[in-house]
Amino acid sequence: MRPKELTTDEAKGIEVVLYAIDWLKENDKQKQYDLLILLQPTSPLRISEDIDKAIELLFLKEAKAIVSVCEVDHHPLWANTLPENGCMKNFIRKEIMNKNRQELPIFYRLNGAIYLAYWNYLKEQENFFGKETFAYIMPKVVL
Repeated sequence: MRPKELTTDEAKGIEVVLYAIDWLKENDKQKQYDLLILLQPTSPLRISEDIDKAIELLFLKEAKAIVSVCEVDHHPLWANTLPENGCMKNFIRKEIMNKNRQELPIFYRLNGAIYLAYWNYLKEQENFFGKETFAYIMPKVVL
């Protein structure tokens, strides 16, 4: 149903979402939609309770969007790029050298499980992220 340019590997997911919103507004005028929830099939490890809680959080925070995240597996402060010669002289920042994991701030990553937003917010932002977007924290799933 979507145009050919939105079926390529280069097509952005948000472009498909925005196209779907426009298509529904044009072709389904009998119904009015306020919210859109994107449940990516590439991130299936969510349960219905997560969806319900994300929707509850949207209303509780009076948010315009909710995006699911989980704690990172490996702390990003212990990661860096390497120079061509592989020298690790400045690999770890001095302020975190010799600190235990428990002493470092918690970092989160997008987990792709839930993207929830009001239609008009998506149209304004042209993505799910903005000052009125909040995180729904899900547990890490270990397979």
